[in-house]
Amino acid sequence: MPVKYNVVERKNPLDIKAPSKFYASAKADGEINLKAIAREISGGSTTVSDTDVLAVLNDLVKCMGRHLANGEVVKLGDFGNFQVTIASEGSETAEKVTSANIIKQKITFRPGVDLRDILKTLKFEKYGK
Repeated sequence: MPVKYNVVERKNPLDIKAPSKFYASAKADGEINLKAIAREISGGSTTVSDTDVLAVLNDLVKCMGRHLANGEVVKLGDFGNFQVTIASEGSETAEKVTSANIIKQKITFRPGVDLRDILKTLKFEKYGK
């Protein structure tokens, strides 16, 4: 199934007077939740129930949260790595930088090789409304 995209018009933020241009923008086409993923994983195995898989995935999320909150990189092998990243306001000197300068935080995911390879095989289709 191809990845859908919309066409969006955007102005150049560096030159507001420049004419707008049109760009492709990925469009989500459905979603899947943790419970459904657990069912799908258990369907490929005759020895593990979807309840067992879901319990492990729920514990994985909790465990990852604890380690990310401690500033650790969570490495999940071929799946990829998760890490907390921040953005901050600048200060005139290094001594003036404190945690109060931090204005944004997020969790960054860096996919492993197998997931990155999927990007090489994607097909695209314009989203029809």
